[in-house]
Amino acid sequence: MIIEFHSAMKRLRKIYVWTFLLAICSIGLSCQQRPAELNESTDQQAELNPEDTKVIKQFFDEALSSRETYKILDHLSNKIGHRLSGSEGAANAVEWTEKLMIEYGFDTVYKQDLFVPNWKRGDKEVARIKDSNEELAVLALGMSVATPEEGLTAEIIEVQSLGEVEALGRRQIEGKIVFYNRPTDQRQIQTGAAYGGAVDQRSAGPSMAAKYGAVGVVIRSVGTGFDDVPHTGVTSYKDSIPKIPAAALGVLSADRLTRALKENPNIKLFLKMNCQTLEDAPSHNVIGEIRGSEFPNEIITIGGHLDSWDVGQGAHDDGSGCMQSIQVLRLFQKYGIRPKRTVRVVMFMNEENGTRGGQKYAELAEKNQENHLIALESDAGAFSPRGFGVTAEDATIKKFRSWLPHFNQNTVSYFKKGGGGVDIGPLHRTLGTPTIGLIVDSQRMFDLHHSPNDIFATVHPRELELGTASIAGLIYLIDKYGL
Repeated sequence: MIIEFHSAMKRLRKIYVWTFLLAICSIGLSCQQRPAELNESTDQQAELNPEDTKVIKQFFDEALSSRETYKILDHLSNKIGHRLSGSEGAANAVEWTEKLMIEYGFDTVYKQDLFVPNWKRGDKEVARIKDSNEELAVLALGMSVATPEEGLTAEIIEVQSLGEVEALGRRQIEGKIVFYNRPTDQRQIQTGAAYGGAVDQRSAGPSMAAKYGAVGVVIRSVGTGFDDVPHTGVTSYKDSIPKIPAAALGVLSADRLTRALKENPNIKLFLKMNCQTLEDAPSHNVIGEIRGSEFPNEIITIGGHLDSWDVGQGAHDDGSGCMQSIQVLRLFQKYGIRPKRTVRVVMFMNEENGTRGGQKYAELAEKNQENHLIALESDAGAFSPRGFGVTAEDATIKKFRSWLPHFNQNTVSYFKKGGGGVDIGPLHRTLGTPTIGLIVDSQRMFDLHHSPNDIFATVHPRELELGTASIAGLIYLIDKYGL
């Protein structure tokens, strides 16, 4: 009896173990499944053409093994460098990308003429706490005016929002340097939302402060890093309000300034900036296309912005998106895919401080009565792709979601409603063109964004190439099946 009892218990333990293991496997499999709301029915998935999956797999294989996107981004970043509109770097990038697309043998390569803002940073900026002579890390905001030649010295008033400036009013703001010190919300998982929640201090803060008599503005850099590398970015002056000098401090410098103010609210800040705005300069959008075999007048536009800020190399913002877009056409060529519709790649100029390239593109599209089926922009950095944001009819998004099984789950795993890009926004507003934005893992983007840290050395080749192949796969499906 004792032996039979032990034998029974042994069998029972085995059953428990196997039940446990099966449960674990079941959990693991369920975790690998795509979210229910992003899936289509099993019937729809079963109807997918395996040939499409094969083609998209080839895109990934080629991109990851050749690393062609990475190679040309290396040239753009390290041989040409930063590319602010109106600069020599921007002009060199225009000529090089035109030549590159001609060498690839695209059906048509051409430029669209436009004029762009021509802002120059000048000599290195200086920010110093006057009482202690403590130097702060600083960068002028894009399109800022200069300080007087001898610099500007004034008391500081620290605020957390534009609304606080209004509440304080002229009596407490006039004659002072306003210090916007609201931090980026680190609780946001999607860092683009965190950026959006803080960027008004940079874009609208200087004019709000000037409205109440401020003589200058410094802001806490809009980013997610905890370093002392300042981030620039455009500020938008209101013509009806005096223009005052505006600059960004590194996060650690902003912390030092706020501590100094707590110790002595009457300290002064010395600020010296030498920037200037010259007459608008001639520039170009650069365009290459493969003409459609069946519906050549239906245009699928893909692109990024060729310009960048004048610090760093613009590798992520947005050299990566530009080079990915060019490589989509090369992948089509590589596998002998003649698209049904015309697939057009656009290197937009002047996204950072004016959007003139996107506006010109939409203007000419309307003038030439072009039929744009859809437009896609990659402008989120050279990081691992996660999905796409789509501004289109619900039926179109539903159709896109039915294509998810074509993609490896470690790349594109969802399509969400709402997405596009700054450069293709005018096309959407002018012609009603549906738009798509590539969504990537965002955790590092705003550590680098608009700063000297945006360099080629921070780009991982596999992440970059996964983005290239993801875009190519989606464009292939859109071209083949339409919206």
